[in-house]
Amino acid sequence: MRYFNTAGPCRPDIHYMLSPVKRLPGLRRLIDQQAYFVVHAPRQVGKTTLMLTLAQQLTAEGRYAAVLLSLEVGAAFNADPDRAEAAILGAWQVGCRAWLPPALGLPALEANAPVGQRLLSALTAWAQTCPRPLVLFLDEIDALEDMTLISVLRQLRAGYPSRPQAFPWSLALIGMRDVRDYKVAAGGSDRLRTASPFNIKMRSLTLGNFTQDEVAQLYRQHTTETGQVFTDEAVAYAYDLTAGQPWLVNALAKVCVEELVEDTGQTITRDDIEAAQWVLIERQDTHLDSLAERLREPRVRNLIAPMLAGDLPGDLPDDDRRYVLDLGLVRRNPDTGVLEVANPVYREVLPRVLSGGVQDALPRLEPVWLDGEGRLVPEKLLEAFLGFWRQHGEPLLRGVAYHEIAPHIVLMAYLQRVENGGGRVTREYAIGSGRMDVCLRYGGVTVGIELKVWREGAGDPEAEGLEQLERYLAGLAAGAAGWLVIFDRRAGQPPVAERTRAYRAVTPGGRAVTVVRA
Repeated sequence: MRYFNTAGPCRPDIHYMLSPVKRLPGLRRLIDQQAYFVVHAPRQVGKTTLMLTLAQQLTAEGRYAAVLLSLEVGAAFNADPDRAEAAILGAWQVGCRAWLPPALGLPALEANAPVGQRLLSALTAWAQTCPRPLVLFLDEIDALEDMTLISVLRQLRAGYPSRPQAFPWSLALIGMRDVRDYKVAAGGSDRLRTASPFNIKMRSLTLGNFTQDEVAQLYRQHTTETGQVFTDEAVAYAYDLTAGQPWLVNALAKVCVEELVEDTGQTITRDDIEAAQWVLIERQDTHLDSLAERLREPRVRNLIAPMLAGDLPGDLPDDDRRYVLDLGLVRRNPDTGVLEVANPVYREVLPRVLSGGVQDALPRLEPVWLDGEGRLVPEKLLEAFLGFWRQHGEPLLRGVAYHEIAPHIVLMAYLQRVENGGGRVTREYAIGSGRMDVCLRYGGVTVGIELKVWREGAGDPEAEGLEQLERYLAGLAAGAAGWLVIFDRRAGQPPVAERTRAYRAVTPGGRAVTVVRA
């Protein structure tokens, strides 16, 4: 019996998996050319599975001694290269015993190798004594920082001219980022900004997401093994929600077949994929949680904050844009080239994470927006929000780390309290759109909300907002209520409690909506 995998490298005996080597063609050619190269991609895309599988294949074929080894243990000693080298070499000895025949593994270490040259010495001896050309894949390179990182890169560069007789025939560095973006300053606040400590690399390769056909292939493996079918609509929707991100693709299927539809005689439908999405979003498993942690980093915030508000990010360094792309938080739209959140699941997770602190600080909210039969009454919800905003808006705004979009975050935190009573909140936003669209569905009632910010030096955004709200409501359920919420962030305005008000307005298409000034 095999399973969908969401933790660690895939194993063909217990996991459904695609051929990892086919996902990044050209690796063997680089190895045959004695190349030193970089493979980088976001976490849990399949890098380790790919390189582990390739190493096993190369060794089994008999031409090379190939092995995947980790540098991660050295991260505990980023300011102490001496201890980092000892930890790394110890881990390599263990890894060699697990993956290579004794005759091909790392030989006994030289006792008196000088500090700062121990990796160089060990790899030289290994290449000289190994009966086959040595191919190394060094994983988790970007776990290293500062002095230890520079030392490792320089030792690899120093041994490079001696290959293949006295240094590995081919070598790859595996991590989330390319060489120029490895961390060098304490706390990771700066980068190399250059590939010079590893300027021996021939190529930098990126492992991409699954295609829709690959998602279908993966899900068909489950069907072949159990008889449980994923409908074509379910497969297509899983791809749309994830943009093919491998962890998400596996996680959606895992929730469906192990939690929601355990009877293999029942078909997995689009609705099941939809339900699985919300399980993942609300549970925030390790992958989503670790990804969200990146939002605390300034260069991530500098891109994500304006994106959430629909604004342009300004003049950000190319390195910062590339960094957020490498993390997998955003992608370039394949049709327009514009940066956008990487997939709809992340699009829901990011604002939820940012509003988590505000949610914890919210006072108890009574569901006064429901009628006697538990139905949402939009007018009552609006009245409740206005009262809440007048009383609590000012202090909550001061406590939001993403101060540029603090009003958005507070409103989202409030709506998520409403959602917890049985509704569903979804969001749409994009760089340069000048807005965020929020949809609240509660039972059979839908409220479409357009969020705008009136910034210093700009004109009143009401007219533009009404046009945008008109277009948004046209895509929602018939009869959906519409709110245009304008947050006034100009200097010199009266306190929030005094300036918060609501009134009726009409969109260019003749829809009656509510404008909220806050």
